[in-house]
Amino acid sequence: MAIQIFGTNKNFDCKKAQMWFKERRISFQFVDLKEKDMSRGEFDSVVQSIAKTAGSRAEAVQQMIDKSAKDYASIAYLDDSEIENKLFENQSLLKQPVVRNGKTLATVGLEPKIWESWK
Repeated sequence: MAIQIFGTNKNFDCKKAQMWFKERRISFQFVDLKEKDMSRGEFDSVVQSIAKTAGSRAEAVQQMIDKSAKDYASIAYLDDSEIENKLFENQSLLKQPVVRNGKTLATVGLEPKIWESWK
């Protein structure tokens, strides 16, 4: 498994995700979104992975948005076609943690039941 966890060090769900993988001795790479954003390829692979279960790309993007973020108002009323680009540009609006397993599996938020199935 090639696990990447995207988030911030101050986010409690990110800390819980890191602890979950540490307890199971699964190695992972933590990427602090305050220091380095996801690349366009990483972002697209996460959206595609979420879209498999969400039904569509637009619904996947909606699931990825942290509606409690202080900047949420900046995208709340945008058209679906604009939201994805705005979310990529302002990754502080992402629900955290974003956990990737390779290029085809990803979750947004704390999802230990799904991570368990990745073994």
